[in-house]
Amino acid sequence: MERNAFFDNAKVFLIFLVVFGHMIQPFVSDSKSIEAIYMWIYTFHMPAFILLAGFFAKGSGNKKYIWNLMKKLIIPYFIFQTLYTIYYFFIGKADWQTGVFYPQWSLWFLFSLFSWHILLVLFKKIPAAWSISLSIVIGILVGYFGEIGHSFSLSRTFVFFPFFLVGYWLTVDQMMVVKKHKVKVASVAVMAVLFILIYKFPEMDSGWLLASQSYSDLGADSFGGAVRLFVYAIAAIMTMSILAWIPKRNLGWITRLGTRTLYVYLLHGFIVQFLRQFDLLAVNHWFDVIGIAGLSALIVLVLSSKPVLTISQPLIEGRLAKVRSLFNHRRKGTSS
Repeated sequence: MERNAFFDNAKVFLIFLVVFGHMIQPFVSDSKSIEAIYMWIYTFHMPAFILLAGFFAKGSGNKKYIWNLMKKLIIPYFIFQTLYTIYYFFIGKADWQTGVFYPQWSLWFLFSLFSWHILLVLFKKIPAAWSISLSIVIGILVGYFGEIGHSFSLSRTFVFFPFFLVGYWLTVDQMMVVKKHKVKVASVAVMAVLFILIYKFPEMDSGWLLASQSYSDLGADSFGGAVRLFVYAIAAIMTMSILAWIPKRNLGWITRLGTRTLYVYLLHGFIVQFLRQFDLLAVNHWFDVIGIAGLSALIVLVLSSKPVLTISQPLIEGRLAKVRSLFNHRRKGTSS
C-alpha cells in the first residue's frame, strides 16, 4: 500500500502520546490536572493506534503473511520480553520476575497485534456490520470472566479487537470523512467537553481504559458490560475527533518519523522505566508538565534516529540492512 502522509502523521502524534502518557502516569495520583490529561489521552490513543493497525492489515490471511507476521511481532516479543526482564532486574524494579506469557509493560501490543491478525482470518469472512457487532459483543462479554486478564494479553486482545476490525473494513475515502469542516468543528467541542467532564468527575477507574481487568476487579460485576459499551462509544468519538485534526500534507521529517513508530514503542520503556525507578522526574508546576512533554518529544526523536535504528534493527526486524548500508557507505568513502 502506497504511503499516505495522513497516516504517518497520525502515528507520530499517537506515539508521542504513548510516551507522554507513560511519563506522566506516576504523577496521576498527585495532581487532578495530570489525572485529567492522562485519562483524556487514554480514551483514544490506543484505540486510534489499533484502528490504524487494522487499516493496514488488508493483506492479512495467507500463510506467508502470517509467517512474516510471526517474524515481525512474535520473535521481537520474546526478545524484548527477555531484555526487559533482565533490565528490570538490574535497575532494581520490584516486579521484574514475570512469566514469558505475561507481557512486560507495553509489550502486550505485539502479542495482541499478532492475535488480531489471526482473528481477522475468520472475521473478515463475515459481513462488516455483523463482524464488528460480534467483536463488540465478545469484547463486552470477556469482562465477566476473571480468568481472562493480562496473561497472553487476552483481555486487551478481545476488548480492543473491534477497533482493529473497524480499521480493516474502512477505506481511505471513509477515513477522510473526518476531515470535513463540520466534523472538525464538532470535534473541538467533543474534546473540550470530555476533558472538562473528566476533570470535574475523576471517579472513573483508569482500568476501564487499559482493558486488562475483569469487571469484578473493577468493582462492577453487575453493570460492567454497560460501562464498557459506554467506553467503546467514547473511544470511537474521540478517535474520530483526534483524527479530524491530523494534517493530510507531508510534513517532511516529521512525517518520516511515522515509519519508525515500532522502534519508539519497543525502546522507550528502557528510558521511561529508568526515569521512574530513580525518581528523576517531578511535577510541581505546569512548566514541569510542559518540560515532560518536551522530553517525550525528544525521546521520540532520539529513538527514531538513524543510529538507534541501525543498532536496534537486528532485534526488532531481524535484519542487518542498515548495518550493511553503513559499512558499504564507509567503504565507498574510504575507496574514494
